[in-house]
This record gives sequence, C-alpha cells and structure tokens, in this order.
Amino acid sequence: MLDVLHELEPVVAENLERHLSIVKPWDPHAYVPWSRGRDFALLGGEDWKPEDSPLDPVAKAALTVNLLTEDNLPSYHREIATRFGRDGAWGTWVGQWTAEEGRHSIALRDYLVVTRGVDPSKLEALRMEHTIAGYDSGDKSPLEALAYVSFQELATRVSHRNTGRASGCPIADQLLARIAADENLHMVFYRNLMAAALDIAPDAAMQAIRDEVVGFVMPGAGMTDFQENAILIAKAGIYDLRIHHDEVLQPILRFWRIFDRDDFGATGEQARTELAQFLDLVDERARYYEEKAAARQ
Repeated sequence: MLDVLHELEPVVAENLERHLSIVKPWDPHAYVPWSRGRDFALLGGEDWKPEDSPLDPVAKAALTVNLLTEDNLPSYHREIATRFGRDGAWGTWVGQWTAEEGRHSIALRDYLVVTRGVDPSKLEALRMEHTIAGYDSGDKSPLEALAYVSFQELATRVSHRNTGRASGCPIADQLLARIAADENLHMVFYRNLMAAALDIAPDAAMQAIRDEVVGFVMPGAGMTDFQENAILIAKAGIYDLRIHHDEVLQPILRFWRIFDRDDFGATGEQARTELAQFLDLVDERARYYEEKAAARQ
C-alpha cells in the first residue's frame, strides 16, 4: 500500500497546486456579529438563559453537532498525518488542510457564543468530553482513508449548507455557506486522488470504496446525544438517508465511473456487485422513511 502512496505523490502535488490556486482565504471573525455580544456573569454581565437563544431546537442541535464534529480536528490531523505521512506533497497537504479546517470551529463557536445561540457552558463541557475522547478510524489502509474522506467531506459540506439554510439566521447561513465551500474543495482533492488510485490499483481501490460505503459513519457519531440529534436533523431534512444516498454517495461514485469501468478483476467485480446491492438497500430504506413521513402529514 505504500507503493500506492508513492505512485499517488505526483497526483497529490498536482491537486495541491490546483487547490492553492483557487482556495480563497477568509477571516473567521468577519462572520461574527460582535455587536450582539455581551458579558457573562464572571465579568458583571448575565449568564446564558434559554430565552436568550434566537434558534429553534433543530438549529441548536444541528449547529452543536456540526461544531463538535469540527472540534475534533486534532484527532483528524493525527489520522491523516499517520495515513499519508508528513513529507513531500502529502505532508504539505496535511498541513494546509488542517489550517483551513481550523477556521471552522473558531467561527462557529464565536457565532454561537456571541449570539447566545446555545448554552456556552454546556457547549464547553461537550467540547471537552468529545475532544478528550478523540476520533479513531481504526486500522484503515491509506486507500480506505481516501475513500472515507471523499464521502465524509461531501457529507459535511451538505450538512453545513443545509444547516445554514435551516437556521433562520442570515448570518449563520452566510457563515455555513463559507465553511461548506472549504469542505467542497477538500472533497474534490480527495475525490481526485481516489480516482487516480482506481487507475493505479483498481481492485484494491474498489474494495476500499465498498468497505467505506457499507461501513460509513460520520466522525461525530460518538458524541453525547448524537443519535437523538441525528433524528431531529433527519426529520428537518438537513441530512437524512435520502440525502446521503442521492447527494453524497451517488455523485462521487458517478465521478469515479464505478459502474462503467471494465478494469476490475474478480475481487473488484465482487466488491462492485456488493456495493450495488448495498446501494439498493439504502435506496429502499430511504424510500421507506419517506413513505412514513408522508403518512404522518
């Protein structure tokens, strides 16, 4: 697998150059309505009260999940630095990606604290808990890691964008659109690398893609109340199984031409067949939830 990483190095360098030519720097502080801020009790002001928040329960849940997910950046950095290395083009990308991702939690937390969107003390307790627990993807191979982050970056982009739209706040919408733009560029980088990996090692790459689609979970799945919040988020149409199937899995699989390729051996063909069967199950399950939701209306 180290040979694949070595063979991908020129593709990394090319896509890093492309990324740096189009990425736009931005200031987290510029997206925060500082004039709405006020002191908390320690400095003579008032601590947070539920009635301070302008957000509805869905927006609170979605913004909290999104922020806590971004808070685990130290763990994510460790994961990709371990898988891809810290030398050459790979190492340069790891640093660039980490620096860009760091803006997301800064801006989201400042927005929520200044606008008193959620209880800041509870938010800090959750941050401590979630960051101490960290994130461990297990023993993913580099190809499995590439497949996972291709889907995960797009899932995060969709989640951020839809959260902004559902927030009811034009400032949050603008901020989350800016964050989503970063996530999209990150997805494109990893997606392009995985496309090259499919040409270099088609069977191994296909198996990695199957495994990561079948076993996919969002990186924030271990946080407190994640399942309850995920249900709220799904019912609000921010991120549900239909969105995951139609707007995350399918576009990337089409880009990789997974079901049009003719360069797989026996193991690759088996993995592709198993992937197709799983996608049918996801589509069927999504349809079931849609029918249940329609029946409740």
